[in-house]
Amino acid sequence: MSKVLGTIVMVFWPGFVAAQDITIAALGDSLTQGYGLSAPDGFVPQLDAWLQAQGKEVKLINAGVSGDTTAGGLSRIDWTLTPDVDAVIVALGGNDLLRGIEPAVSRANLDGILKAAAAADVDVLLVGMQAPGNFGPEYKDVFDAIYPDLAAAYGTEYAVSFFEGLGGPNLDPATLSPFLQPDGIHPNADGVAKIVGALGPHVVDLIARVE
Repeated sequence: MSKVLGTIVMVFWPGFVAAQDITIAALGDSLTQGYGLSAPDGFVPQLDAWLQAQGKEVKLINAGVSGDTTAGGLSRIDWTLTPDVDAVIVALGGNDLLRGIEPAVSRANLDGILKAAAAADVDVLLVGMQAPGNFGPEYKDVFDAIYPDLAAAYGTEYAVSFFEGLGGPNLDPATLSPFLQPDGIHPNADGVAKIVGALGPHVVDLIARVE
């Protein structure tokens, strides 16, 4: 019955999209998937709760795969972008850094993901990632530039860093331990809450593009 009513609304107000009809896929790696956390504490469930608190009733799909690289994201973007998906959060690149993958390769993979989203007429929030200094300044400069460059080229929503809520690109290791799991890499439930608090407004902006 609600679907019928939603159809009637859209017939009389063509520009209106019912909130419950908006579906967002979160394409990412273990940070998106919720590695090491109970189901309610993961990134996607906490983001869903945060959006509901803002009055945004959307459907979130957890398309995070632990260990995934930008290449993995590119390999599954086509079947992630099902006809019911209106927008996608792209948060990939951390595992590229762990493997020392050449920035040009990561850029090409992310470009392919954004190109597929554009072809499917799906709005994107691109979440940035920054290389650590141990790769050298040249590597860092080239890698860090990937995300703002592609966001500008495709006109996507853009968040500077997945870890914006924990300090963004200028993370202070001394202040991070209360928000990380024992592995020192993945956020704990409190860390995820801070991450969601910073990324949430970007997702609201993404939703506004669809509405």
